[in-house]
Amino acid sequence: MRARPGVVLALVLVTLGATVVAPAQADPAQLAVRTLATGQDVPWDIGFLPDGSGIYTERDTKKIKKITGSTVTTLHTVDEAVPGGEGGLLGIAVSPSFADDNTVYVYYTAATDNRVSRLRIGGGAPEPIVTGIPKNRFHNGGGLEFGPDGLLWATTGDAGNSADAQNTSSLAGKVLRFTTTGAPAPGNPFTSRVYSYGHRNPQGITWAGGRAYATEFGNNRTDELNWIQSGKNYGWPTCEGPCNDTRFVNPVKSWPTSSAGPTGIAHYKNALYVACVTGRRVWKIPVTGTGLGTPQSVFTGYGRVRAAGAAPDGTLWLGTSNQDGRGTPAATDDRLLSTDG
Repeated sequence: MRARPGVVLALVLVTLGATVVAPAQADPAQLAVRTLATGQDVPWDIGFLPDGSGIYTERDTKKIKKITGSTVTTLHTVDEAVPGGEGGLLGIAVSPSFADDNTVYVYYTAATDNRVSRLRIGGGAPEPIVTGIPKNRFHNGGGLEFGPDGLLWATTGDAGNSADAQNTSSLAGKVLRFTTTGAPAPGNPFTSRVYSYGHRNPQGITWAGGRAYATEFGNNRTDELNWIQSGKNYGWPTCEGPCNDTRFVNPVKSWPTSSAGPTGIAHYKNALYVACVTGRRVWKIPVTGTGLGTPQSVFTGYGRVRAAGAAPDGTLWLGTSNQDGRGTPAATDDRLLSTDG
């Protein structure tokens, strides 16, 4: 990540090389936002259990927490996680068979690397299934989700070594796709866990219209939303944002770095919602089939927004990140928020 100037009121949106000027827009749904929990500590990623309860990670406390109604309980502390800078306990993906196996998968920074582990809640130490993802104080990636294909997808940062993003033998600066045992997914382009490469610091990942979309931090000019395609090269460090080079895939949406800092992402009611820490907002992007509309700036009154999740009850959940060392915490921060559907 990097230091950025303050939020601007008018934003230049760059989409596949075409520049459109759009003002920040108010979101009527803000009137229906309710606070689910206060006093949390950098909630990083949100998932949901079969009973509809929310489950989330806290980056620095190493805790996995559950929220039912307004009651928050700690389910597990991942002692193997080593917080520092942007590292710690990051992504979480709930097992599709959680009701039977009580299992989640977590992405975290360990003593020597970033890794993905299988964890039985309350059942002891996590079982690593992917290790050796390079770590650093910055650019650890950390997104982890089950895709519609039933496979795990993880986003990894370049760990401060931009050359690794172009090295398909490295797990840094990639989107990975693998099974629940950590084996490369069948059909992956490089007979490894690597699905796409040339990424700087991708974080959130979700699916809409049959396509995978991942958020990505740029360096000092342009943040990105990318359509993730098998074997494609997304250009870092040669390209930041759209560039005129046919070797690389341009982002489908991009923003000045002051307006985004895109982290979590959710597909909710025919729109992508991109949580942004630097821009202190959420970008709502309408989805029609495989087409994406013009982003709208929404949920601007909550400071740094990091986590986003579409809940099974038809609401959208958000998590703030005002205690991450770069925000200005309110007395109630950090918070988990929900729309009323």
